[in-house]
Amino acid sequence: MDISVLGCGRWGTFLAWYANKIGHNVMLWGRENSRNFIGLQETRKNDYLTLSKDIELSMSLEKAISYAEMIIISISAQELRSFAKQLSRLSKMQRKTFILCMKGLEASSGKRLSQVFGEEIGKTANIAVWVGPGHVQDFVNDIPNCMVIGSENIEVTKKIVQELNSDLIRFYYGQDLIGNEIGAAAKNVMGIAAGMLDGLNNSSLKGSLMARGTREISRLVRAMGGNDVTVYGLSHLGDFEATLFSDSHNRKFGQGFIQGERFEKLAEGVSTVTALKELSTHYDIQLPICNAVYEIIFNNNDPKETLKDLFLRPVKFEF
Repeated sequence: MDISVLGCGRWGTFLAWYANKIGHNVMLWGRENSRNFIGLQETRKNDYLTLSKDIELSMSLEKAISYAEMIIISISAQELRSFAKQLSRLSKMQRKTFILCMKGLEASSGKRLSQVFGEEIGKTANIAVWVGPGHVQDFVNDIPNCMVIGSENIEVTKKIVQELNSDLIRFYYGQDLIGNEIGAAAKNVMGIAAGMLDGLNNSSLKGSLMARGTREISRLVRAMGGNDVTVYGLSHLGDFEATLFSDSHNRKFGQGFIQGERFEKLAEGVSTVTALKELSTHYDIQLPICNAVYEIIFNNNDPKETLKDLFLRPVKFEF
């Protein structure tokens, strides 16, 4: 199958590498002024992998869309709406399958990324999400993991899994798009919280963070019409090891924030916590951990006192 990957950051470049590795023809698109793309053009390498010469590099969106039936998108979540508007003006968009490989929510509206993309593209294309745990550096060293593909059409989900499944990544069918998207996005906020605990030398509280964080996100998913059990699967709880106990961008952002160090790379959880604040109000659901992270980042609340108050709340029943 011909597959295009739009976005040549760490994850997008890996996705192109992976699709090629399992036997597909691949085109990787990047912006003309992208430092990542320029580097790939010059050396076909980044910090994690080397691209096969079989993978075609292109700066033309029109060409990338025309090339493939299945199109994988890996860009910043907050850029998705404007990017989708750009795509919607192109020809040959009908009957394409778009797979969104980002974990976030639109900060200004709280909308899920499949909603954002669908509003701009329309109903002529299939939209799916690809979420779950995984480190590029593990995959390129043949260390396997499990991930999730989800869409509103189970036949689309099955088709994608059939084309992308391998011994390196075992896919599960996502049955709850709301739960998968909210869970995948919210785990980045939990990652920031974990980094803050690390920065305060309270890493032992990360077990409590996992348990209570999963619980509060499950309540939100249920209120939004999703299945609260989904949050205990791969998209959220299953992704915690790759976020809360690693060098993930969100955990490093949280730790750096506490220690007064500026973190230069993208931490999607910062925008996501704004979206979750919006959803908390809209659905009248308490999200104490998300709210604490928001107050620390945006309202300069004292991290030590805020997190202490959060985890050492008055005695109450656990469930």
